Amino acid sequence: MSWVHRFEFFTPNGALAASIHRPVDDLTSVTPAVVVTGSWLTVKEQMPDLYAARLAKLGYTAITFDFAGFGASGGAPRQTEIPLKKTADIAAVVREVSALSFVNREAVGLLAVCASAQYAMRTIAEGAPVAAFASVAGWFHDTESVAVYYGGTDGVNDRLRRAEDAVAEYQQAGRVRVVPAYRQDDERAAMFLPLDYYADPARGAIPEWTNEMAEMSWQYWLTFDGLGAAADISLPTLFVHSDDCVLPANVRRIASIIKGSEVVWGEGPQIDFYDQDRQVSFAMDAVHRHFRSYLDPVTKAAE
Repeated sequence: MSWVHRFEFFTPNGALAASIHRPVDDLTSVTPAVVVTGSWLTVKEQMPDLYAARLAKLGYTAITFDFAGFGASGGAPRQTEIPLKKTADIAAVVREVSALSFVNREAVGLLAVCASAQYAMRTIAEGAPVAAFASVAGWFHDTESVAVYYGGTDGVNDRLRRAEDAVAEYQQAGRVRVVPAYRQDDERAAMFLPLDYYADPARGAIPEWTNEMAEMSWQYWLTFDGLGAAADISLPTLFVHSDDCVLPANVRRIASIIKGSEVVWGEGPQIDFYDQDRQVSFAMDAVHRHFRSYLDPVTKAAE
């Protein structure tokens, strides 16, 4: 059993609604901590809370939060996927977590699922106080490699033109033009391929999630370099992935750059690593081994 405490982090990007998952029902006992983040356009109640609950049962304090402009957090513009803004949110939360008295400040890890893995990696490269990093079904892209999902160069350029129009509307009238975050076969949507996770209320289509994306997000998403930060990372790093997950060649490339990183190759499609027991349990076994090696010994040495 684990316990969940509501929390609020006050950051430069606004107040971030958070949940602190604890292995014990108090906020005094010192444990290692893991900040858990999820896919793009999502909220903490989706894949982050699922992984956090499992971490808490294993003895960690696990922290989830809504990024600025999403879910129960403050911040504007709403529903806008801005990678560098999310990078700043992760860095701010990690630093605030490191200052909590029930956390061993030398034993703070990051667990990132899907797109937030590339944000977490940049956060680490920029100096956030993280002792170990784990990526599950991590999405790491640059403009060239992500184009395959959007119809190549023409599809990317079309979305960038729509984003520029949306930026102009925001600048001139203060309106945020939105499209669906997920709608199958709607190419104006952020995600338009069959993805049951976002269609099924028993999976990811939950009330806390807003099925919208600000269309100006394409400017930031499609031009983000999610690969370059790997050259500046030297801390213990784990990648849990499969050939049926997104961009496996990029994961192999990044892992070859980060000295001493570990890759655990599993089976199953991307979205099954979000909530299906087989994939989540597989990932958690590897994640726990990783964090037990690099976070738990630090905590024990501090006792």
